Amino acid sequence: MKTSKLWHCLLRMSRLHKDLVLPKDLSLLGLLCSCNLLVHKNLCVRAGVLWKQPPSRTFFSDRKKFHTAPVGQVFRLRPFHVLVATGGGYAGYRKYEDYKLEQLEKRGIEVPVKLASEWEVALYKSVPTRLLSRAWGRLNQVELPTWLRKPVYSLYIWTFGVNMKEAAVEDLHHYRNLSEFFRRKLKPQARPVCGVHSVISPSDGKILNFGQVKNCEVEQVKGVTYSLESFLGPRISTDEMHFSQAPPGNTFQQQLVTKEGNELYHCVIYLAPGDYHCFHSPTDWTVSHRRHFPGSLMSVNPGVARWIKELFCHNERVVLTGDWKHGFFSLTAVGATNVGSIRIYFDQDLHTNSPSYSKGSYNDFSFISNNNKEGIPMRKGEHLGEFNLGSTIVLIFEAPKDFRFNLKAGQKIHFGEALGSL
Repeated sequence: MKTSKLWHCLLRMSRLHKDLVLPKDLSLLGLLCSCNLLVHKNLCVRAGVLWKQPPSRTFFSDRKKFHTAPVGQVFRLRPFHVLVATGGGYAGYRKYEDYKLEQLEKRGIEVPVKLASEWEVALYKSVPTRLLSRAWGRLNQVELPTWLRKPVYSLYIWTFGVNMKEAAVEDLHHYRNLSEFFRRKLKPQARPVCGVHSVISPSDGKILNFGQVKNCEVEQVKGVTYSLESFLGPRISTDEMHFSQAPPGNTFQQQLVTKEGNELYHCVIYLAPGDYHCFHSPTDWTVSHRRHFPGSLMSVNPGVARWIKELFCHNERVVLTGDWKHGFFSLTAVGATNVGSIRIYFDQDLHTNSPSYSKGSYNDFSFISNNNKEGIPMRKGEHLGEFNLGSTIVLIFEAPKDFRFNLKAGQKIHFGEALGSL
């Protein structure tokens, strides 16, 4: 009797839901299954859902049950997906803006300066670039199978325009990992060192800016400056310098100039990922001091350098200071994203991108000691150090007023070519 009443109830509900197929047999199991389906449909209609959510299906295989999740649960939107999509879209937008600026520069059109706001800089610095760079460094040291080396390196060569004909070893199978490939050596005749001019380029790269230092400000690109004192740090004691003491001056810039009538000059060279990653001594000089600034590892490509003021002061860097025949001389290797490792060949105590990072600090080391009172002498063109990928080198030096650069902003330059002379 109970089954008959249930059957009549189902007949009434089937008129509302024409897609309901009633079981041919009047078994209690069949009726209950049909009831279950009708209740589910009524709940979906009364809830007013925007789309019809298909019920989870159950498959029977002997004694085991297999359940499949509804489609709506599989494609559930999570905050991580929103973050990745937003970050990827913003990065793509920045790349597109950089591309437009490059096209304008090629046409000779002056690009207006548009600096990042404080919140944009803070947001960029919040990205764990130091951790990502250390992870990238470990990945670079993983030995690749011999069969995989040529495809991986060929893709890199094609992407960044690497000229392997200049490499000391052209066989791609020779490089066991990406780190060895990045730090590849060149053939001796590939980079002849200019012997006529007094200052040569320490590396391959692109000239971002050059000229005289004015008002204690240095241009990282045209129209975007940074503080000279913030970049180099407090002035080093004259006890560590074996040139004549600087005349008294009011500004930090005047304190660096050691000889009357001299000026302070600067030159910024950007190393792209496809460039030769070692850097050399730009002149005959003596290195007396090293100062290491732990810091962020933001990108230093020309687009970002034009966007973030004092970018080089935010990033990790190694400042080598000393003297040459005209007075003060310094070379600074600036780190960047995936370039947490900066190596100076004669400085075994230097460890960059260390996990023990203290914001706003710096570490000093003097190469002048009781056993070595002259510092580290470097000859023009001599190997000095290397990056793990590519970054920026900043030269700041003292020279007479008649010093002239033989450069153009934006030009490509190779190690050994002339920067300028008297």
